[in-house]
Amino acid sequence: MSKELTHRGHELKELGWSEQDIFRYIELWDYRQRWGAINLERDDRLFLRKAESALPKIQTQKVSVKKPLKEKNYYTRILFFLDTMNTMEKELDVPKGTKGLWTILLEEELRLLDYFQPVLGLPDTLKAKAFNPFREQFISSALESYKKDTEMREFDFNVLTSSLEEKSNKKCLPLREDKYINEKSYPLIKKDKVEILRKQVREQFAPLVRTTLPSLSESDKPNPPEDWIPESNS
Repeated sequence: MSKELTHRGHELKELGWSEQDIFRYIELWDYRQRWGAINLERDDRLFLRKAESALPKIQTQKVSVKKPLKEKNYYTRILFFLDTMNTMEKELDVPKGTKGLWTILLEEELRLLDYFQPVLGLPDTLKAKAFNPFREQFISSALESYKKDTEMREFDFNVLTSSLEEKSNKKCLPLREDKYINEKSYPLIKKDKVEILRKQVREQFAPLVRTTLPSLSESDKPNPPEDWIPESNS
């Protein structure tokens, strides 16, 4: 039985077949659909085969739709972590403008992803694990350099992962590695030091993103200008 739902006589017409041959093809095609090819005469079967051989092959493969960057699993994961932290920070009783070191890091990471537009397929997400030690080292260095300008609060990072898993109904990678599973310290930086830390993140994170993600290996795009912001945030 033919897999087609309707005949393709109009396509034979475009190929220059005569009205008589097209009519014969349609009649034979309809007969085969109803009664099967076995009941056709040999000449009719050969004619039908000739007609269908002349037609272009039907493309049956699925058309791949490129998922936008903001819908990629890695991006939505980091964004979820950032949104959760921002919500928590708004509820803290701290001076206006005080900001978490973690939110600065994640904001800048998303900004770089928006700018460079990596594929964020499996090769990228596997390599992105290299961002974990960078984040931890940056936090550690910032705490050492700005002791007098930081305030420590508590935050259960494990809740981030469990909340995301509950929301997405699938297993998710935690923000921090297993060795930090019991670490709940959440450093906040004073307002007048936020932009200083942000600039340091940009200087260090941009080259790391470019050299770490395979999909950016051949990119010659320069680092984003200091005043660049994603269109969605402008």
